[in-house]
Amino acid sequence: MLANIEVIELLEQAEKLGQMIKRSEEYEAYQIEKDLLYKDEGAAQLIHNFVAMKDDYEDVQRFGRYHPDYTKIMKEIRGTKRELDMHDRVAIFRQKETALQGLLDDVSEIVAFSISENIKAPREGLALKDHGSGCGCGSGGSCGCQAS
Repeated sequence: MLANIEVIELLEQAEKLGQMIKRSEEYEAYQIEKDLLYKDEGAAQLIHNFVAMKDDYEDVQRFGRYHPDYTKIMKEIRGTKRELDMHDRVAIFRQKETALQGLLDDVSEIVAFSISENIKAPREGLALKDHGSGCGCGSGGSCGCQAS
């Protein structure tokens, strides 16, 4: 019974931490840019075009170079993605998104390392990262992992 109460308390603290993050400058800037992004008609059209190509792209991925329209679809998806990435509003949104992800990564790392230096915390989308723990993971050391 005690373990259940402790887990509930831990989850409540995690919820409080989430609320604190939602009050951060990074989250506020992210939300503002997200709202502006969805209100931008040019960006919305680019996003729509990119999402519309998703089915064709997934079909090509299943068959690879053997798909009859492989070259055409891959060229189109790259062009559409480049156009999307170059849009000012999208670029600003991604910067804010990256800043928020950095905050979340920092929090995850602090929580993980408060338990043990050997625990791997997600960082920049990577589940495993060398944190200097000496195990060699992520550094091409004795465990056989390759540096990313």
